[in-house]
Amino acid sequence: MTRTAVVTGASSGIGEATARLLAQQGWHVVVGARRLDRLEKLAEEIGGTALRVDVTDPASVADFCAAIPEASLLVANAGGALGTTSMADADDAEWLRMFEMNVMGTVRVVRGLLPALLASGDGQVVTLGSIAALEPYPGGGGYNAAKHAVKALTRVLRLEMKGKPVRVSEVDPGLVETEFSVVRFAGDQERADKVYEGMTPLTAVDIAETIAWIASRPAHVNIDSVLIMPRDQVSAQVVHREL
Repeated sequence: MTRTAVVTGASSGIGEATARLLAQQGWHVVVGARRLDRLEKLAEEIGGTALRVDVTDPASVADFCAAIPEASLLVANAGGALGTTSMADADDAEWLRMFEMNVMGTVRVVRGLLPALLASGDGQVVTLGSIAALEPYPGGGGYNAAKHAVKALTRVLRLEMKGKPVRVSEVDPGLVETEFSVVRFAGDQERADKVYEGMTPLTAVDIAETIAWIASRPAHVNIDSVLIMPRDQVSAQVVHREL
C-alpha cells in the first residue's frame, strides 16, 4: 500500500525538492502552498496531489486538512523570514507575519493532520527550523524568535507523542540558496545574491535528502533534530568567503 506524505510550502525550494524526492522513493505526495499553478505542475510531474493552502489562514488550513483522508508523514516546511530590522526598529506587522507563517502555520497543520498521522499506526512529523533557532543574530529578532518557537513546539509535540505511534523530528538548515533571501529582502535579487557571495551554500536537494533519510528510518528510530550547514559556514553569521 502506498503511503501518503504531505509537504507544505511545496511550490519552490526545499518543499518542492522534498516532494520530488519522496515521490521517487514511493510516497504519494500531497503538495500544499498558495501558488496553485506551480503545485499543479509539480503534482503532474511526480504523480501527486495539489491542494492550495495558506498556512496563515485557519480556514484555508482546515479545508486543506479535511481534503486529506489519510497521511503517514507531514513535512511542515512552510515559513520564511521578512526583513532585517533591529529591535529598536522592530516592525509589528513583520513580526506578526513571521509568527503566522512559521509558528501558527506549523501548529495549524500539525493539529489538523495529527488524527490521520495517529491513525496510520506509524506517523511522522518533520518540522523545518533553522540555525536561527539556535543562534540569535543582530537584525534577525523576529525570525529568531519565530524559529525558537518552532523548536519549542516541536519538542512539546515529541513529549506529547510519548507512547503513541508518531515520530517527531526537526531539521535546522544553515545557508541554503533558494527563494528564501529574495523573499526576506522583498524581491531584491542583488541583495539576496550577496548572502551567498564567495561561498558554496547548501541546495534545496541537500535538505530534501536529509528529510527523506529521516522519513526512511525504521519505525523505532526517531531522529530528534539535525543541524545542517555548508562546509563554508561554521555558525549563524560566521562564513568563509573567497572574495
